[in-house]
Amino acid sequence: MSGGPYGPSQGFAVPPPVPPMPTSPPPAPPDGWRAAAVALLNLSGLGLGYALLRRWVLMAVCWAATVVLLLVALPADADGVPSAALAGYAVVLLLAALHGGIAGLRTRLSWPPRAPLALLLGIVLLAVPAGGALWYRDAHDEAVEQALLARLDKADLLVATSGRRPFTSAEPGYRSALEVYRDLAEHHAGSRAARRLPDSLRTYYTTVGAAYGHQDYCDAVEPLKYLRTVPGTLPKGRLGSLAGWPDDRLANSLFECGSQRLTAGGTDWDARFGDLLDTFPRSEAAAKVSPAVDAAVRRAKKAVDGSEPCAAVQQLRDLDTRIGALAKSSGDADGTLAEAAGQAGRSGDAGEYACGVDQYKDGDFDAAQKTMEQFVADNKNARNAARAKKIAIAAEVAQTLPKAGKKLPTTGSGGGISVTVKNASPHDITVLYTGPVTGSFTLKACGGCKAYTLAETLTTGFKPCSDSSRHYPQRTISLPAGTTYFVHKPNGTSTATPASDTAALRPGYIYTECAYTTQTFGSGY
Repeated sequence: MSGGPYGPSQGFAVPPPVPPMPTSPPPAPPDGWRAAAVALLNLSGLGLGYALLRRWVLMAVCWAATVVLLLVALPADADGVPSAALAGYAVVLLLAALHGGIAGLRTRLSWPPRAPLALLLGIVLLAVPAGGALWYRDAHDEAVEQALLARLDKADLLVATSGRRPFTSAEPGYRSALEVYRDLAEHHAGSRAARRLPDSLRTYYTTVGAAYGHQDYCDAVEPLKYLRTVPGTLPKGRLGSLAGWPDDRLANSLFECGSQRLTAGGTDWDARFGDLLDTFPRSEAAAKVSPAVDAAVRRAKKAVDGSEPCAAVQQLRDLDTRIGALAKSSGDADGTLAEAAGQAGRSGDAGEYACGVDQYKDGDFDAAQKTMEQFVADNKNARNAARAKKIAIAAEVAQTLPKAGKKLPTTGSGGGISVTVKNASPHDITVLYTGPVTGSFTLKACGGCKAYTLAETLTTGFKPCSDSSRHYPQRTISLPAGTTYFVHKPNGTSTATPASDTAALRPGYIYTECAYTTQTFGSGY
């Protein structure tokens, strides 16, 4: 065997092959502490678990999720964070914690070197989201408080602006403000706005009921009635003493409004008094109703002797009706209202005479006749009944002969001048006369007499009641000297027009008056 340059040829072993270098560090042995640390660090919302594992993209995803949540949540407002955003963020955190825990189980941390220290750091950093949540809760609560205060301020402003308008147009505003107060009292009782409610409610009551403070009692009635409904809309006990605040004021307003309108001759005073007696029957205001009504009857009774007796009589009639109805509706336990109604009725009856005289003097003879006839019918035994009857006769004569109404007739009768009235008419007639004395009487129809034609009455020598063979119904009366006005009117259903005559009577003469019928009812000597 030949040798080489190295000496004799010998055998040698080939060295084993060297394995290739790994491209990444071998996986670390499983470590639960490390996995828990990564998971906790990711729960902070900052992706710090991924940072320790050098998973930068996943850390950026965690940061992006947190930034999006902050943009949605801040600044804190009363509406809070949308539930969808919170749910989405919670899902991201849970996935990051789960995935980080799995990844950290076999991946070494870049820092800190020991897993327990990282776990402690994760626990400490959990204070970040917890503290942020606490801070956000406080900020949200403050935002809610500010929103509630803003609602309260808006409701208070609505009350103030409504208070400058009449109640009918302001009521919707009052109701809207009250709805805000009710919501604060029921659903936000512990809020700062709710603690301000007592002051707002006091202002509310004084604003709604301001008309009472201004002594505008009629205008105050409806607002005060409305305020009595408020306790039913708020939680029990919330109003305290305000619950009874409108009662006395409403009772006084009903009385004062009714009294003012009663004095002024208004038409709804009885409704106010009726409301008062029904709602507050034992109040001081209710006790003043009867005296007020009595005073009104006395005023109207006194006014009968004044310049407008007919208006006073009308008022007495109205008082009689309204007081009587009020007495029935209220019960009138002591009978004072019924007595006042009776007094008004009696005074109205008696006042008709003064009213008729006033109408006669004013030349309203038709009204005077009707008034006096009604007075006589209602008061047959009254002291003025006889004269009222004569005034009614004179008023009827004056409707045909206005000059007959220049003087008010007296109760005088008789005289020294004889006047005979005959009836040549086929109708029963009533003869009315007035002048120095006033009276009336009736004459039966003339049997066989006829109505004259107009041509006959214009014939020369026409003399009615001149047929000596005929017996004319007649009556002779004695009258004083002076001018007497006669009216002959047909009785029953006759449509003949009443006739009239004016006679200047002088002593030493005997006068004859003849009633006859033409196309219109006529008379003559």
